[in-house]
Amino acid sequence: MMVPAALLLLGALAAVVAPRLLARADWPDREPVVALWVWQCVVAAVLLCCALSMTLSAAAAWQAVRGHVFAGAPHGVAEAYALRATGPWAAATAVTLACAGAWSGAMLVREVVRARARRRRSRAQLLVQAPLLPGEEPMRGRLVVLEGERADAWWLPGAAPGLVVTTEALRRLKGRQLDAVLAHERGHALARHDWLLHCSGALAGGFPQVPVFAAFRDEMHRLVELSADDMASRRHGRLTTALALVELNEDRGVFGPSPTPHAHVPQRGHRLLAPPDRLTAARRLGLTATAALVPVVPVLVAFVPGLRALG
Repeated sequence: MMVPAALLLLGALAAVVAPRLLARADWPDREPVVALWVWQCVVAAVLLCCALSMTLSAAAAWQAVRGHVFAGAPHGVAEAYALRATGPWAAATAVTLACAGAWSGAMLVREVVRARARRRRSRAQLLVQAPLLPGEEPMRGRLVVLEGERADAWWLPGAAPGLVVTTEALRRLKGRQLDAVLAHERGHALARHDWLLHCSGALAGGFPQVPVFAAFRDEMHRLVELSADDMASRRHGRLTTALALVELNEDRGVFGPSPTPHAHVPQRGHRLLAPPDRLTAARRLGLTATAALVPVVPVLVAFVPGLRALG
């Protein structure tokens, strides 16, 4: 049977070609929100190829699965897939892909559990450093000022999300710079960037040998920051946001010649001070619509024999 093999080849092709095309394109830094959407659609298409190939391979290997998959199909559709003419590789393919899917789910659960554990530790430490006043209860969007010698600000997601800013950040940030930093962190929260980071981290951690998942994780970490920068700069100006970014990271050595884990910060600052031209609305719409069609291609490939039989 050719359809499961075609789906696997299509998924491999998308996993190899799409990251290279995106790496060569000049528009992702200009439109990070669109780039985030395109990356999600590409990864969804790769995963969908694997899921559909697993389903059809299982249907070819076991009669019970075939009966469930084609239970409501008209007469002749199941025969169009030539499921009975497959070799022993169908069962092996189905089991391998099922194990990969289960492993992906396990990695996502592990990532979420670890993130929740980190949040619980952060909240417990925060309550020690900034205890609630008598009669005060945690509120959504609560702003906590934390005594600290390092300028920092971050969003604490969860059931009771809140913003945390250190006293050193309050001393350094002048004028509307603090508003820009808080808008940046709120941008992360509104777009639920934490879930994008969880999913990309789970795929990259579960399949470290698959380049598309590693690229997906790295790009998510970079693009969510660019997206949040844009949200802040639209409200408070690019110069104000860039100055706030410098003030928060000046003591971390990110602006020196040596590479650091925050090496992307100078690039973000240059981008804010010399913003690239945005794409036209028509091109943004075209990229968004084209990306939305990418996950549809595996579905069409999977349905081609059935549609031919019906035609």
